[in-house]
Amino acid sequence: MSNRLFQNVIHQMKDVVGRVIGVIDESGVVIACSEPNRIGETRQNIREELNYSSDAVAHDGYTYRFVNAGIKTDHVVFVEGVDQEAERLTALLSIALGNIKNLYDEKYDKGSFIKNIMLDNILPSDIYVKSKELHFTSEEQRVVLIIKFGSPADLLPYELIQNMFPDHVHDYVLNVGEQDIVVVKEVSLDTDKDEIEMLARSILEGLRGEATTADLKVSIGISTVVDTLKDLARAYKEARIALEVGKVFDTETNIISYENLGIGRLVYQLPTTLCEIFLQEVFKKGSLDSLDRETLQTVQSFFENNLNVSETSRKLFVHRNTLVYRLEKIRKLTGLDLREFDHAVTFKVALMVKKYLTNKPTKF
Repeated sequence: MSNRLFQNVIHQMKDVVGRVIGVIDESGVVIACSEPNRIGETRQNIREELNYSSDAVAHDGYTYRFVNAGIKTDHVVFVEGVDQEAERLTALLSIALGNIKNLYDEKYDKGSFIKNIMLDNILPSDIYVKSKELHFTSEEQRVVLIIKFGSPADLLPYELIQNMFPDHVHDYVLNVGEQDIVVVKEVSLDTDKDEIEMLARSILEGLRGEATTADLKVSIGISTVVDTLKDLARAYKEARIALEVGKVFDTETNIISYENLGIGRLVYQLPTTLCEIFLQEVFKKGSLDSLDRETLQTVQSFFENNLNVSETSRKLFVHRNTLVYRLEKIRKLTGLDLREFDHAVTFKVALMVKKYLTNKPTKF
């Protein structure tokens, strides 16, 4: 908070109040006063007395009160006198200066700046100017992680996550919505995807370790690494898409990186009408719904083993001829021979499209 701003307000109010008024900072130093020659004086022990009181404190001819606008701050206002009028004036000053401080902090706070960039609430042309005002290093590599909780909570573990990132100069922890906490993490040039995913796992483990319930549902979406502040909006969207696509195609995973989405990211961006047409064209000979669960599990294992018949039959504990029979059954029903690469790719995409249509995700 600018001391000059406090002093300007105090100067404008001194004639109306008719008493000596001022502000003390967290170290007990007078930083603003209607009598400027008192600026720089120290008033020790006042904060200690206020900490043990829920209201104003009278001391040595003055009344003191914490600056307060909903949340108690580190600053203290004082008014000359120890009567009821002095107590009333400290209450008014506390509220007025508290609200002014909040507005000032909102305007110049780096966290708010980062949040506005991510949410596209600031013009690209203003980002450079604002970053200069805040002495922001804009050309640094950063990654965005969205920590999404399974259901709206009365109190998200914001402080717990913030304690995991003590470097408040380079890392930012932000509340975004009822279910999301966002971490904007500065990373070095040689940081790779595995290190970022390891960081996400440590966040997940920390949350589970502090959870009061065993069924805590948390997912973490990870963006690509971006080079500039203006690209944080794109990174934020990537992390949200990672969560949404992961919810559709990889429901067993709690940590989803945008870089790992593969074909799922392409399918997610397709119009549902186009997806429906694609399924109708691929399965002219028979519906995908006609395949039973055992057959679909066989297909999944076949894909996981790189279309290798021998390896798949070994993993499934079935005879090689049994697997071949199942693949033939699929070919007769769909017209696709999964032992041929092109047919296998078509079938794989069709399965993903079907899953996408079934879940009908809400896009951001």
